[in-house]
Amino acid sequence: MQDEKCSKDFQHTLATETSIKGVGIHTGKTVEIRLKPASPNTGIVFKRVDLPDEPLVKADVDNVVDTTRSTTIEANGARISTIEHLMAALVGSGVDNVLIEINAPEVPILDGSAQPFVEKIKAAGVQQQDTPKIYYTLQHNIVFVDEEKKVEMVALPYDGFRINTLIDFNSPVLGTQHADVKNIAEFGENIAPCRTFCFFHELEYLIDHNLIKGGDINNAIVVVDKPVSKEQVQRIAKVFKKDNVKVNEGGILNNLDLRFPNEPARHKLLDVIGDLALVGFPFKAHIIANRPGHSSNIKFARKIKEHIKKYKYKQNIPVYDPSKPPIYDVHAIEQKLPHRYPFLLIDKVIEMDEKHIVAIKNVTYNEPFFQGHFPGNCIMPGVLQVEALAQTGGILTIPDDADYEYDTYFLKIDNCKFKNKVVPGDTLILKMELSRPVRRGICEMKGTIFVGDKVVAEADLVAQIVKKPKV
Repeated sequence: MQDEKCSKDFQHTLATETSIKGVGIHTGKTVEIRLKPASPNTGIVFKRVDLPDEPLVKADVDNVVDTTRSTTIEANGARISTIEHLMAALVGSGVDNVLIEINAPEVPILDGSAQPFVEKIKAAGVQQQDTPKIYYTLQHNIVFVDEEKKVEMVALPYDGFRINTLIDFNSPVLGTQHADVKNIAEFGENIAPCRTFCFFHELEYLIDHNLIKGGDINNAIVVVDKPVSKEQVQRIAKVFKKDNVKVNEGGILNNLDLRFPNEPARHKLLDVIGDLALVGFPFKAHIIANRPGHSSNIKFARKIKEHIKKYKYKQNIPVYDPSKPPIYDVHAIEQKLPHRYPFLLIDKVIEMDEKHIVAIKNVTYNEPFFQGHFPGNCIMPGVLQVEALAQTGGILTIPDDADYEYDTYFLKIDNCKFKNKVVPGDTLILKMELSRPVRRGICEMKGTIFVGDKVVAEADLVAQIVKKPKV
């Protein structure tokens, strides 16, 4: 349900702030939430404005503290429960960054679906930001199994985001149901309207234990799959202050019309989307979930997050195909850089845009520095690795100018780390990314050197470009 004008390659926030009120299902108290635009890389963050110091709680699987009938997060002494429907609405609407001010410990239940949230987000508008959105991919299948609950979940490598869910409660009313989305763009129309559900016997338990003070038989599908007495139904009617409560022929309480024949399965899919949003990284996968629930969803989300963190750095490694012609060969590099033998330390440029550049340096035993640097133990000096990064950045930032030549001078080197040795035979992949736009000749860049899939060096570099007339 993302705006067609918005690019999936960039992060998004709300165009304007919006608010919504409703009753918390557990406390029965009126809750107000206010959704506000947030800067890139903020993520989804809750603020408990009813507490001293208004503590922040990031919507992240690491902050999940309870999954009993809903998903609850807690940090900095603040707790927010029943977040899954709102989380799903934000994901389905393409919102990456938002500040959610809330004046209670739970998100309102509304009609039991994500649709009211989606409508508010749509009315507020979704604004594209100027920061790229990085999607992470899976290196292999990720599997979660709970034998006791008969839950099976798997995430398959896939170039997109697709989900299949299957529910089977051994219920004559529900039967076995299946739901799927092939693209998150289907969420608003096909998944968001689907309401939560529970069984009649569960409803009695919740009432007996005073757990749904804000519940209403119209904000959940109540499934009656076992015989119930007239007295039981009348008790439910009295609790919810309804005059005409009954069980229809389809086994649904109060003649509530289903929005889809498989609405319960679709709602389970909605919950999966909301809970997996807590992974904290946008990722591509085909999710297959058999009998999912909040507890299983969160355990599965933790496995996915662990996998992404383990392989995260590998996704930033540029792909070097020696058979492809370079953007700059060594002769073109000489036209732009003032460096000459033995201090020209890049051989070609293979990738470049306005904000980043990738260059190649082939290290051989014939390098002049090997004659005097650790004889018998050939290691490329770290300072020359940093110099190679700087020259790579120079190609990106030095203007093409017919009247002037340019020199670059180091101003600062921060966070410099050498993680692996560089030896003859290595091919260095040098990546430089602008940390901010070039201003008054000052360049700030993040540099990383790879050999294969290993990071060998990284540093934050600041340099000054100085122009001089051509002789």
